[in-house]
Amino acid sequence: MDFGEEPEGSDSQRRRKRYHRHTPRQIQQLEAMFKECPHPDENQRAQLSRELGLEPRQIKFWFQNRRTQMKAQHERADNCFLRAENDKIRCENIAIREALKNVICPTCGGPPVGEDYFDEQKLRMENARLKEELDRVSNLTSKYLGRPFTQLPPATPMSVSSLDLSVGGMSGPGLGGPSLDLDLISGGSSGIPFQLPAPVSDMERPMMAEMATRAMDELIRLAQAGDHMWSKSPGGGVSGGDTRETLNVDTYDSIFSKPGGSYRAPSINVEGSRESCLVLMSAVALADVFMDTNKWMEFFPSIVSKAHTIDVLVNGMGGRSESLILMYEELHIMTPAVPTREVSFVRYCRQIEQGLWAIADVSVDLQRDAHFGAPPPRSRRLPSGCLIADMANGYSKVTWVEHMEVEEKNPINVLYRDLVLSGAAFGAHRWLAALQRACERYSSLVALGVPHHIAGVTPEGKRSMMKLSQRMVNSFCSSLGASQMHQWTTLSGSNEVSVRVTMHRSTDPGQPNGVVLSAATSIWLPVPCDHVFAFVRDENTRSQWDVLSHGNQVQEVSRIPNGSNPGNCISLLRVINLINPPP
Repeated sequence: MDFGEEPEGSDSQRRRKRYHRHTPRQIQQLEAMFKECPHPDENQRAQLSRELGLEPRQIKFWFQNRRTQMKAQHERADNCFLRAENDKIRCENIAIREALKNVICPTCGGPPVGEDYFDEQKLRMENARLKEELDRVSNLTSKYLGRPFTQLPPATPMSVSSLDLSVGGMSGPGLGGPSLDLDLISGGSSGIPFQLPAPVSDMERPMMAEMATRAMDELIRLAQAGDHMWSKSPGGGVSGGDTRETLNVDTYDSIFSKPGGSYRAPSINVEGSRESCLVLMSAVALADVFMDTNKWMEFFPSIVSKAHTIDVLVNGMGGRSESLILMYEELHIMTPAVPTREVSFVRYCRQIEQGLWAIADVSVDLQRDAHFGAPPPRSRRLPSGCLIADMANGYSKVTWVEHMEVEEKNPINVLYRDLVLSGAAFGAHRWLAALQRACERYSSLVALGVPHHIAGVTPEGKRSMMKLSQRMVNSFCSSLGASQMHQWTTLSGSNEVSVRVTMHRSTDPGQPNGVVLSAATSIWLPVPCDHVFAFVRDENTRSQWDVLSHGNQVQEVSRIPNGSNPGNCISLLRVINLINPPP
């Protein structure tokens, strides 16, 4: 079909031959315009008419026929792909039925279940149920993304046993349809059940206690070492300085030599950093935070996506001094473009003297988790931690040392490559910045009698708003992780700039039950971060970026200060509908 022809039944048959063919240059420009705007308006058609020497009516018919052809191609491709997927599911059912014939009961060693139990009719019913669930989630995705799910790009295929049902997409060599993992609906799982490291055996306890003691001694030496151990690099510190301290790896290896530690694989990157600052919390209270995994997650939601206490090896005085616990945590940057880091380590808390505490972390033996069937870890925490010294007026001086070995097996997203490889993504500077903000929030929550610049907020209302805001922050941060249990599907764009989506079922207390669809992307803006922060937090500019308030004014009803920075606050906003204003 020639794209320049008028539709059948046109009353301009005599001019049809004149419109029958176009030059290659005209076709090229029309195709380029179609990619940018498949539905040009009259002004755009008139401009094309002047540039190409064609009549607007001819251009109109060309775009109509081009859209019709593209629609037909997509429908044919979708039908072919669905037929292929039906054949795939049928083959999977046959393979499963054949495998079940050889199953033997592990308890009694009896014969497999009868053939009639796995009849074809029951498998068809299961396939129909899965197809209905797929259609429901596909409609939900189309509703929130604004386009059919069948137009999504291909995703990583799942294993045969997961019964991956794919729909839509272009068929052909090298092309695949988008895949929707049904396990995402039940919690964003990748099909690999989450399993904590095994508890500590009696034989392992003395070994781990010795490791923790050595790590504590090394931490104190690193925290108090001079310039020979630490080199200064440009970059604003938490305490207001112009430099940051990074570990001199060669000097460290020569002083703290370990058996087999002289050789590192080329894929292993060493990250070491040190930072000091004042935080608004006593040393004893900070020790409580470090030894309680629930408080640990509440204080660092932007870094710690998951934390568990695997075993309490030693329960010291008051659960603090001389306490030793085995912990597991997942560290993340708030983006699905960078995978999380999983670390299993022992944490040792010691009161060195009155008003001086030390918290030391060190990863356990790398072979321990592999012995229990877990995959070898890609991240290893070398002796790290912090020294906490009580100061005046309820402040504490915290010296944080962060030291890790990380094996990066996959390429890092270009937007975050420098941040991760430099060690700043999980360095001491970021930990202390998060700790300062958490202590300021906690101090604001305790100080219920502080007045606000907007009246009408009672102490009980302030406490409720602050707790609600903290739950919002925790939920937002946890939803952006990219762990094995929280898989994301790339929708469009290149590896550098792309939109990723994930789905999970909401089961948190106080939250409505249902499927939650999350979408995220990362972009680079050539402006300072404080300018972006000021733009986003200004209610007068909110209608320019918030789709929920687009075209309407936003009024601040109440504000609760939440730190020393005036921009750190909790605001209660109201959207004013200019078309139908409230009475």
